[in-house]
Amino acid sequence: MEEVLSACTIVMNIPVAWGEMDAMGHVNNIIYFRYFESVRISYFQKLDLLSYQRDFGIGPILASTECRFKMPLQYPDTVIVGAKVLSIEEDRFVMGYEVFSTKHKRIAAEGEGVVVTYDYRNNKKVPIPDTLRAKIVELEKIEKL
Repeated sequence: MEEVLSACTIVMNIPVAWGEMDAMGHVNNIIYFRYFESVRISYFQKLDLLSYQRDFGIGPILASTECRFKMPLQYPDTVIVGAKVLSIEEDRFVMGYEVFSTKHKRIAAEGEGVVVTYDYRNNKKVPIPDTLRAKIVELEKIEKL
């Protein structure tokens, strides 16, 4: 667990809720995307990205997302969800996600999301502003993405 999640920049614990299970007796697939969303928003908060969006009209928009299910989750359990930026381009970055079951001590799902910087005032994608790019590089503790 530590090896996989230590590579993640943001990590959070989320209890599995009884109501997240479906008729098949396991956590419904859509819930994994909620886990991804929760850790993505936590990452954005570390960047102060939502304040930047409020002040300048430029913020994140999720362009695509995917999930590779490794094992079914069931209540009761607590998942540890991690995220990190895998790559960055002119107007987008790719986030990687991990969902780890503490009950089973293994990865339950992996995923990725493509996040585009979007000018909400002019309804178009824009290059990642230098200040935001620098915050990502600093948060990821790397020389350059």
